[in-house]
Amino acid sequence: MKLLNTIRVEKPWGKCELPEPFSSDGQGKIGEIWFDPPAELSDLLVKFIFTSEQLSIQVHPDDTRAVRLEGSRAGKEECWLVLDAQPGAKLGIGFSKQSNATDVRTGAENGTIESLMDWFEVRSGDYFYIPAGTVHAIGAGIALVEIQQNSDITYRLYDYGRPRELHLDKGMAVATFGPHDPKLRQRDVFATSRQLCDGPHFKLWCVSTTSSLSERAEKRCLIIAIKGDLQVSGQVVGQGCCALVEAGDIVLLSDGGIFLRAESLGAQSIDG
Repeated sequence: MKLLNTIRVEKPWGKCELPEPFSSDGQGKIGEIWFDPPAELSDLLVKFIFTSEQLSIQVHPDDTRAVRLEGSRAGKEECWLVLDAQPGAKLGIGFSKQSNATDVRTGAENGTIESLMDWFEVRSGDYFYIPAGTVHAIGAGIALVEIQQNSDITYRLYDYGRPRELHLDKGMAVATFGPHDPKLRQRDVFATSRQLCDGPHFKLWCVSTTSSLSERAEKRCLIIAIKGDLQVSGQVVGQGCCALVEAGDIVLLSDGGIFLRAESLGAQSIDG
């Protein structure tokens, strides 16, 4: 077992006061806490995201388009699990009805793209898988954990007047223009253990227990501690931490605890 190093990232839309168990430390507006991907699972990236303002409306390419447009080996598919949300907080995912590149580009240019998107009011325990090509945005007042392909390719379509570059040509080249598939979202996932994602790039489970749990890891994975006391082979994994777990490691979780387990399906993981 190895705890992953954290990287705290300031963002203009971040928060000065972070929710427990994270410390604010007077470091300005923290928008993201990343976990440095280990060489053994270099194709996965885990981060916590905290918002006080709307994030940009954006889209990511799939692997094929990432190679063609950027010369990169990987695009970016991701998933979100909401940890906390202020009343009325929303995520924008896909479009409310079938659209097209012309209308979406016009909306990005004149600011009406928000009205084309489908906005989901969220609460703790809401889960969404975001396939590459899905136009999406995180609203204000949300704390969530994101598991993604380890890629930083982002095409911003609309940024609420912030002085940052937009990428409309590439964004239109990779975007899909329909509604989000309802099969890719779940509610109240903390209530019982369940699988959240079954590929194509990674698998993800939420493990939740009302009594203590002991299990042996079947294969190398990442574990993200959400609630309760978690130990891996005798080492503590604190809430809000992420650990690389090897096959055979023993995972112990206290009563009422919750953790996430992510396994790579990619070719970039290094066999042990």
